[in-house]
Amino acid sequence: MSEEIFSKELVAEATKKMEVANLQEATIGEVLLVASYLEGKTGIKFIRMDQGSPGLPANKIGVEAEKRALDAGVGSTYPAAAGVAELKKAASKFVKAFLNLDITPRACIPGTGSVASSFSSFIATTQREEGKDKILFIDPGFPIQKSQLKILGIEYEQFDIYRYRGEKLREKLESYLENGDIAAISYSNPNNPAWICLEESELETIGKLADKYDTIIIEDLAYFCMDFRKRLGRPYTPPYPATVARYTDNYILMLSASKIFSYAGQRIALACISDKLFDRHFPALAKRYNDTGVFGQTFTASISYMITSGCTASTQYGYAEMLDKAVEGKIDFVSDTSIYARRAEAMKKIFTDNGFYIVYDRDVTDKVGDGFFFTVGYPGFTGGELMEELIHYGISSISLSTTGSEQNGVRGCSSRIGEELFPVLRERVEKFHKNHPIL
Repeated sequence: MSEEIFSKELVAEATKKMEVANLQEATIGEVLLVASYLEGKTGIKFIRMDQGSPGLPANKIGVEAEKRALDAGVGSTYPAAAGVAELKKAASKFVKAFLNLDITPRACIPGTGSVASSFSSFIATTQREEGKDKILFIDPGFPIQKSQLKILGIEYEQFDIYRYRGEKLREKLESYLENGDIAAISYSNPNNPAWICLEESELETIGKLADKYDTIIIEDLAYFCMDFRKRLGRPYTPPYPATVARYTDNYILMLSASKIFSYAGQRIALACISDKLFDRHFPALAKRYNDTGVFGQTFTASISYMITSGCTASTQYGYAEMLDKAVEGKIDFVSDTSIYARRAEAMKKIFTDNGFYIVYDRDVTDKVGDGFFFTVGYPGFTGGELMEELIHYGISSISLSTTGSEQNGVRGCSSRIGEELFPVLRERVEKFHKNHPIL
């Protein structure tokens, strides 16, 4: 006898009501709609592993700094396109303290979240030189970025890194770059959704190829210092997080406040551009925008400002304060976010105790760490089938197929699953396993 929490008929009803064409290929937003409908219909709460929202309170230092900024009157004037001076200076200091990189304040440009920063980056990189008009994604990755390219009409290439770690990565990348049309390479590190981490040797390969083929690297550091296998996040103290910026000047680093400071609701991030790239002149940009064609200036005034019209001023002051306090050692954001690793470890054990396996289970030289995301598969199920079936057991996730992965499985997120929900998760996963015996 089936022990499903939500019947097939009820899930089908939710899918139809929410106008989801194919549940197995559903986006994060569509999964949220279906789960919310089922919760509202039945009163039964889901185990929410779908959306990567922070599961911690917003950092109070940022909140108080925003209040002070508003009391000081910043709400009455438009913020500058390049960002407020306090945030730019704080960003430069933060990058030096935690990455040991020198990037001047002028090259640290705020955006309304890394989504906006990547949007600007995709435009600027694909318009800087005629013929270099494609983005290459090292997948699996954040599905929204590909949606951005569809809006912009920008073509892209992609490959799943699963079989191309270490030395194999060079040949795979070069097979795309040698065509001469790749403007930028995009990836996240640690990775969303797989939580793999590109190692120094791989980043060195990427950096050297970026120089060889004049390709810009868009490195998303949303989960900054969250490789909890290492003791990262001590200001001006090694080890520092791995970054491609040690191996090339062709880079844009994206630093978001959403996860490290749990500041997602305020939508603030930084695009930190190497000074060398910031100052490069591109005739194609000058022609298109009738400006100087200097990359950083065009990125800021002619592109980013057209998207955000400037980030909320008070939020910039809040982010600046959090960055400064982290540099001073008064915010230990790594300690604050390490709870995600403990949750992921416990959640993964619940799954693996019941027939599931970790899909992306290794980096090049080490077992994959525990953190914000993880991936699980189940014998006999594609990713879409597994995601749909788990919904019947009150567990929402997203299929890896929607992230550019070629592996069968789903992405789980540890952020919203507190310890009080572990018994509920265990009960539901055990029911799933009982109803789907592995032959």
